[in-house]
Amino acid sequence: MNQSLISVLPTSFPQEPGLDPKPILELPLVELAQKLQAEELSLESVLCSYLEEALKVHQEVNCLTDFLGECEEQLQALKKRKKSERGLLYGVPMSLKDPYDCMDHDSTCGLAQFLEKPAAKDGVLVKVLKAQGAIPFVKTNIPQTLLSFECSNPIYGQTRNPFNLKKTPGGSSGGEGALLSKGGSILGMGTDTGGSIRIPSGFCGVYGLRTSRDRLSYTGISSAVKGKKSVATVAGPMARDVDSLALCLRALLSEEMHRLDPTVPFMPFREEIYSSTRPLRIGYYESDGFSQPSPSMARAVRLTCRLLQDAGHEVIPFSIPRIEYAIEQLYTGGLFADGGATLLEKLEGDIVDPCMKALVTELRLPDLLKCILARILKYIVSPRTAQSLEMIRGVKTPKKLWEQHTAVQEYQQEFIDRWRSLDLDVLLAPDLDPAFYIGYPAKASESSSYNSLYNVLDFPVGVVPVTTVTLQDEEELAFYKGYYGDSNDRNFKEAVEGSVGLPVAVQCIALPWEEELCLRFMKEVETLTKNQRKPK
Repeated sequence: MNQSLISVLPTSFPQEPGLDPKPILELPLVELAQKLQAEELSLESVLCSYLEEALKVHQEVNCLTDFLGECEEQLQALKKRKKSERGLLYGVPMSLKDPYDCMDHDSTCGLAQFLEKPAAKDGVLVKVLKAQGAIPFVKTNIPQTLLSFECSNPIYGQTRNPFNLKKTPGGSSGGEGALLSKGGSILGMGTDTGGSIRIPSGFCGVYGLRTSRDRLSYTGISSAVKGKKSVATVAGPMARDVDSLALCLRALLSEEMHRLDPTVPFMPFREEIYSSTRPLRIGYYESDGFSQPSPSMARAVRLTCRLLQDAGHEVIPFSIPRIEYAIEQLYTGGLFADGGATLLEKLEGDIVDPCMKALVTELRLPDLLKCILARILKYIVSPRTAQSLEMIRGVKTPKKLWEQHTAVQEYQQEFIDRWRSLDLDVLLAPDLDPAFYIGYPAKASESSSYNSLYNVLDFPVGVVPVTTVTLQDEEELAFYKGYYGDSNDRNFKEAVEGSVGLPVAVQCIALPWEEELCLRFMKEVETLTKNQRKPK
């Protein structure tokens, strides 16, 4: 357990005599918010219950990085608000991923360079959440630099998956996923560059929403690498059901957010779309054609499609255009357009965490050696591995950078044209799961293609847990070969072994700026699969 965290925890937080936290912790967010508004529960009892539970979860999985002690003062200030000024999240305790700026607290991104440099003020979304009555009370763990779907750094250590302590909760919002999964928080905020909300949601059996770029403000959220344009990093909520995500989005999409950050449009939550019951025309795919899905990933899509069809929706097969090009040229090329120079700069003088060592070693190679190795690897290892090594060399000139940005725009339009040609409302896809063993994300990184594609496209995507890994899934995994037969495919098979009973999710996808439709689709999937999510 992190001793620096223990030293700042409250020792005499006011508690109600004889309080049983269990009934409070079992309430869904919408019901909890209603009871707080009606003063059927005290603010202290709710905050104390979640603080106590968060500490228990932290002792088991090491998911917290900071206690936000000012939550006590905020609670007292909330009591003085008029009923009309309480906000949609009045009294709701919230967790925040490490990079969310909170005044007088570090936003480390797992980097020594960012330690002891506390934020001068709250970030925009933190201000909006507080204005809506939410009480941020802890910050959660991340991988070093945030560019990994593991969850470990030299400052706070390794976070573990609550379902299996030998596995990772995913990353980079892994602390959030683990804390929410075990009930130590009811609502959290994550960020997503290549699946950083969606992978932990899938690995930990919770719900997450990757929003369109600029639907939510990103001002006041720390980052190891700023300036990326063709691969969008966005903010989004994580929770334990779809209605919670919708409530959070209602609260955030306020005039207050636009006032604090005028670069974000004032576009309130569209209730009529979320509450619509009209049948949907749904595209789907079991495989993206780049990484062979695990048996449970493919089965989750088939199961969900059948239930959707039985409920009166149309389901139509969909294929991803030019997937290898989209992942290697556009995603990897966009993420490392500077050849990794900014990332290496941030790691200067720091201990490099094991989850980052392989990538950092590759980035530090001279360009000529990268080029030679890529040509050799193409023939003796895998063309996929060779292409990835080639793309992390960077784009070199402004002209090449502009060409890369143009290529992303053209691919996005190509994808939308295919979507429109089938007259789709939404798209159903596998989410990367089940959870990997610790140490494997870096060795099977290509498998995140299922998630990173939508950072290139900049589509809103939600994750809904729909089932769990069965013994039959595990037996079928024995025959897994992958599409390339390379080390990534072999490592993926090893990473997901031993997962019977672990959660399996799907991704629900909409076109840009259609978060409400994405949530409506998620709600439909949640409702139809509610009896499928328990281990059998």
